[in-house]
Amino acid sequence: MNVSQSGSLPVRIEQDVVLARQFARKLAAEQGMRLVDLTKLVTAVSELARNTVVYGGGGDMDWAVVEQPGRVGLRLLFRDEGPGIADTRLALTDGWTSGGGLGLGLTGARRLVDEFDLDTAPGEGTRITITRWI
Repeated sequence: MNVSQSGSLPVRIEQDVVLARQFARKLAAEQGMRLVDLTKLVTAVSELARNTVVYGGGGDMDWAVVEQPGRVGLRLLFRDEGPGIADTRLALTDGWTSGGGLGLGLTGARRLVDEFDLDTAPGEGTRITITRWI
């Protein structure tokens, strides 16, 4: 897999969630992503960036335009140094929430992208990598 462009954005305050969403939308559009797929990606970015701020205490969104033979995609890594997720199985169950939300953040984001990887442990922060292929 080749990376043709990459970078990082801070996701530390609520305004950064908006900026991450706008950046992902622009990047996806520049790569020629269809509107329905772009909307799914931006929705996942919004959920994961918000989780990074609210539950992780802030962090970063690393991004890359990735290429494989015959296709291009966007890979985004949301990382924080927060408390981590104690029970990932439970956290990835529809309807479960650790806060006052609807419990659709992680599971909803997972359904909206082509690849989803969660790496977390209590006291070690959280790293969620998503990829959406064009």
